[in-house]
Amino acid sequence: MITVGMRELKENLSRYLKRVKSGERILLTQRKKELAIIMPYGIEPDEERILNLVQSGIVSWNGGKAMGMESRIALRGRAVSDAVLEDRR
Repeated sequence: MITVGMRELKENLSRYLKRVKSGERILLTQRKKELAIIMPYGIEPDEERILNLVQSGIVSWNGGKAMGMESRIALRGRAVSDAVLEDRR
């Protein structure tokens, strides 16, 4: 998400609206204070809930991959994909 000041938005409105149309979100500021987020119409309900959590400060996201399981779980035996391929023959 890019951050744009009010004056910059006014001067280049059509350029920023094209970016929004392509799916990008824009954080609008006024005097270095966050004012609004401009986003495409038709946002998914799940995305809206996540956005609300971010705005309320409950969660944060820096744009990287989600943290969680650090590595894949190693299993013994044949892979399920091998069993499926064998069954197809």
